[in-house]
Amino acid sequence: MSRPRLTRLLPVVLAATTAAVLAACGNGTASGGGGGGDGTAERTIRVAYQAFPSGDLIVKNKGWLEQALPGYTIKWTKFDSGASVNTAFVAKSVDIAAIGSSPVARGLSAPLHIPYQVAFVLDVAGDNEALVARDGTGVSSVADLRGKKVATPFASTSHYSLLAALDKAGVPESAVTLVDLEPQDILASWTRGDIDAAYVWLPTLDEIKKTGRTLISSRELATAGKPTLDLGVVSTAFVQAHPDAVDAWRKVEARALDLIASDPDAAAQAVGAELNLGKDEAKAQLSQGVFLKPADLASPEWLGTPDKVGGLAQNLVSAAQFLKDQQKIDTVPDLATVERAIYTKGLPDVLAP
Repeated sequence: MSRPRLTRLLPVVLAATTAAVLAACGNGTASGGGGGGDGTAERTIRVAYQAFPSGDLIVKNKGWLEQALPGYTIKWTKFDSGASVNTAFVAKSVDIAAIGSSPVARGLSAPLHIPYQVAFVLDVAGDNEALVARDGTGVSSVADLRGKKVATPFASTSHYSLLAALDKAGVPESAVTLVDLEPQDILASWTRGDIDAAYVWLPTLDEIKKTGRTLISSRELATAGKPTLDLGVVSTAFVQAHPDAVDAWRKVEARALDLIASDPDAAAQAVGAELNLGKDEAKAQLSQGVFLKPADLASPEWLGTPDKVGGLAQNLVSAAQFLKDQQKIDTVPDLATVERAIYTKGLPDVLAP
């Protein structure tokens, strides 16, 4: 199904979604700012998290950020996709967030130009994001999706990967009907039989796989040159006003990566508590992601160091170029612009235990 170019719809979509994000302030979205004073609002850190298996959920569950920053009020708010996280940054209603690399590539591009910094790599997408066809649809390959209805959260890593999968299979986007649904809505539509396939992440992915067939995973697409990641980003204003708090946040996120590697059972216990899963199921879901060692984050492949920004910047430029080729954005930020949005201050020392 052909659609108007997303960039032409952004002013309307952003206005509506911003209103929704601001309305959510009353039930969890933190207020306050990133100013440098000592007022209560200015000492509040508003953290956006997403319900997928990651070290970020471990930090939340164990209260490590609260322990590390007793002088701050930490307010955690759940978001369903990177698109809504980007809108929250536009509305200046969040300071730190978990968000996919494709939404970040959008956020750094025109017309959004969101002033945030990529300061952490939460995970590299593996089998924890995938394209699944529902049983009974007759779909056994990506090429079979012609004429079918496929759901994914728009402007997410899964959306990016779905487009990459279609492109790889030689299926034009116009040959399928794409439906914009958040993960929980995908599950409901799947159960009703309203959609034929979906590209989504855990834990929804595990649910639809029970009555579906996996066509391709993000791990396979990464091997084919279209990797996606879950990133930790911080608003530029907050970085400038509270660099010590950002360091503390990076340290506890690194601690969570260490826990995933050293004590999978403890990591799974914490993640399971956040996702309402048993330890074994949470452990199985964690095993499907690719989690870096904290020391790797400062390597040339990822964030890099203050002396030399790493390859993550080029990854984001490449993602933006793909989105432009797919007519999802109008312009691609240059490498220098993206490199300025990679926060490397203190690396690698700040990630040490």
